Amino acid sequence: MKRNFDQSMKRKLIQIAAFGFSNTHLLNFKGGKIYEGKWKQFCNPGLNCYSCPAASLSCPIGALQAVGGSMKFNFSFYAMGILLAFGVLLGRAVCGYLCPFGLIQELLHKIPFPKIKMWKGFLYVKYIMLVLFVILLPIVATDYMGMGKPAFCQYICPAGTLEGGIPLLLAHEQLRQTMGPLFILKMTILFGTILGSLLIYRFFCKGLCPLGVIYGLMNKVSIYHLEVDQSKCIGCGKCSRICKMDVDPVKKTDSVECIRCGKCARECPRHAITIGFGKKKEKRGL
Repeated sequence: MKRNFDQSMKRKLIQIAAFGFSNTHLLNFKGGKIYEGKWKQFCNPGLNCYSCPAASLSCPIGALQAVGGSMKFNFSFYAMGILLAFGVLLGRAVCGYLCPFGLIQELLHKIPFPKIKMWKGFLYVKYIMLVLFVILLPIVATDYMGMGKPAFCQYICPAGTLEGGIPLLLAHEQLRQTMGPLFILKMTILFGTILGSLLIYRFFCKGLCPLGVIYGLMNKVSIYHLEVDQSKCIGCGKCSRICKMDVDPVKKTDSVECIRCGKCARECPRHAITIGFGKKKEKRGL
């Protein structure tokens, strides 16, 4: 039990450290300023709004939209390369360890509130978010200069509303005077996300996050991976029952939903599950 607690604390400390590194300019909240220094040319591996006054790095979703919508393809492909590098190295472990908005959701879920499981069909909404709002709309919905709009950031992203929109509105009266239907829409999505996170573990990650789709698909090739030794597995099902992402690691070791938190490996009574770096072993049948 103590070992499981220590491992869980290690992950939480890594999450807090990643959150702190992603948001080092806390004093900018006072004046509602946005850091625009040299670090903003780098892309944050996890979801963290560019417009957050404390943000040190660029938004990964914004960078992805720039691939289709920007004429500066050199920066777009550079940002895309960073995301792919993190994906190949860690897969969706980025979500489990390095994503600031993922940490916020986990803390919200700890608040005493009724808990439910997400309807399986809602898991596919995030694919629509990726294809429609991150890829297609920035290409199709262009202005008179041929520049695409960052549709996901502009119309959907609750992380942007929480980390960037609200702090900037509080700091600048002139921005508050421009609030309209779009702000109401985004606040509605934010409140829905907060409520969803109280009810469901990592609600946004499971159902809405397009970045999670990309990293999840990279689980199949990532160097940091999960393996199950079928010769040790006794089929007790404890790993699937303990998983808060609703994954059965025995059946789907490379599931796109798995954030590699390691809880299944820590709870396995036969130590049949391992997570880490290293060469993948040949899979055996059940």
